[in-house]
Amino acid sequence: MTPTVIAWNRFGLGARPGAVAPADAKRWLIDQFDRYEARPPVIAAQATTAQAGAAFAEYRAERRAARRMATDAGPLDRSARMAMRVDGRDRYRDAIGARANAAIVSDTPFAERLVHFWANHFAVSAEKLAVVGLAGAFEFDAIRPHVLGSFGAMLGAVERHPAMLLYLDQAQSVGPGSRVGQRVAAGGKRKRGINENLAREILELHTLGVGSGYDQSDVTEFARALTGWTVAGIGGRANGDPGGFAFAPAMHEPGARTILGARYAQDGEAQADAVLAALAVHPATARHVATKLARHFVADTPPPALVTRIEQAFLESNGDLPTIYRALIDAPEAWAPMPAKFKTPWEWSISAMRGLGLREIAAQQFAGLQQQLGQPVWRPGAPAGYDDIAGRWAAPDALVRRVEAAERLVSRAPSTIDARERSQALFADSLSAATQQQLARAESAQQALALMLVSPEFLRR
Repeated sequence: MTPTVIAWNRFGLGARPGAVAPADAKRWLIDQFDRYEARPPVIAAQATTAQAGAAFAEYRAERRAARRMATDAGPLDRSARMAMRVDGRDRYRDAIGARANAAIVSDTPFAERLVHFWANHFAVSAEKLAVVGLAGAFEFDAIRPHVLGSFGAMLGAVERHPAMLLYLDQAQSVGPGSRVGQRVAAGGKRKRGINENLAREILELHTLGVGSGYDQSDVTEFARALTGWTVAGIGGRANGDPGGFAFAPAMHEPGARTILGARYAQDGEAQADAVLAALAVHPATARHVATKLARHFVADTPPPALVTRIEQAFLESNGDLPTIYRALIDAPEAWAPMPAKFKTPWEWSISAMRGLGLREIAAQQFAGLQQQLGQPVWRPGAPAGYDDIAGRWAAPDALVRRVEAAERLVSRAPSTIDARERSQALFADSLSAATQQQLARAESAQQALALMLVSPEFLRR
């Protein structure tokens, strides 16, 4: 691949017809930082966190009211749950469409790729009813505005978002020594206590990484520090806008905490903030993030020298994301001419639509396509997100499904497209003789286009 083709495909989301080869591929990537829009119109038109969160809080209020009505509790409860499912599903579907349509026409595809990377790093799953209506708002409000800021600011926004607090059950976590915890214990009611899910995933997935030196006592102490971080309006214990982040002092475990050998004596909400701030610049976090970025952009098994280079940029800048991205762009390993990554279903779908010159796709159609290709949007099934190693998700029939999808996508494209000209425009001098020969031998213009979409040049980056 030439540097231009690498910039378009390895860093970006594939070229669109009419794309002009940049004189300086590295500069083309860096210049996107100035043009990136956190909320382009198609994203700005979607439900905000406040709107989606308020809908969930209203649902919870309706369920509580239904359960207080002894005789008709069952039917009313089911009715509220069904209404929430429908409302959440509509928000989820519309948000997927907005995400896809923003990516298809974006002139800052590297920045968009980074948004998608971080959304998977800080994964939530719409498999959970509480999250389904909030998944899009999570990415749009907690990831997009911070993708060119600091890692610490993004970390703070993500962990406070109601989607994350609900997905990992943090919203109901109660310190046993807190006022609520003591009252519950004294009343002999159903036991309520600390939930460690969020603390564990922050340490294991979001910051330090597995095997970085923390132990169970660090997880428990961090979970205690996080008690009180909740969502307003879901339990009646926290003030604030319904569905938004709130701190409930009555649920917070009092006292100082010791995590990774450091003592945190702050009161209330500030205690977990201080822990997050320390984790955001920890050397293990730098190593973990550097490894994931190198794996995502360069190779399933990233070159150690590249990881070290990105890690150093992280440490020297205290997690300044543009500095880290520049280290990735400057690394010679990132410009190796041979493609090393098999595109994920998302990357392949977006690059196919960009390559065909499409400008819009219906939300339901795109959501169905990702389901068919094996990675439904915002539904990874686990907090670790989708694996970034092709061998873990590209089943033997993956290519067959892409062939079928390519034929459907081509049917939406203008019949006047000449696949040989289009492939030259998208891949310049990087198109192999074998691919050119296959396109020339195709029985029809549509078949040639479909072959282009499943050629080795299009499947890999």
